[in-house]
Amino acid sequence: VVDDLPEGYTRPVIIHRAILGSVERMLAVLIEHTGGKWPLWISPRQVCIVPVAQMYIPYAHAVGQQLHAAGFYVDVDATTNTLNKKVREAQLAQYNFIFVVGEKEQTDGSVNIRTRDNQVHGTKPVAEAVAMLQALVAEYK
Repeated sequence: VVDDLPEGYTRPVIIHRAILGSVERMLAVLIEHTGGKWPLWISPRQVCIVPVAQMYIPYAHAVGQQLHAAGFYVDVDATTNTLNKKVREAQLAQYNFIFVVGEKEQTDGSVNIRTRDNQVHGTKPVAEAVAMLQALVAEYK
């Protein structure tokens, strides 16, 4: 197709993004409604595993692999910060759950579970923790 435009003129190009506009509005409403505290089933930061010392990092990674295999987004805080600072940073980053692991948890094959609102759920075996998370996702909580 040949355009019959006068010399020096070009056809204008308009970039329109209405297709994504409704998605952006929906996300904005969801963020505003939840205050950034996403429900577990849609959260980009579901679980942060915090080892109490550097020697428990391999166990933390092993637990992380089990959770990842179950379909969860998992991060391991392998920094040299203190335990309190690691937990606080995970809370500020809005992780839904913070799993603390140490000597007792490594020996028992368990994790100590707390939420971003600092509610402590106690120590549970890893398989039971995975089942709990899967139940929450199935209930859309």
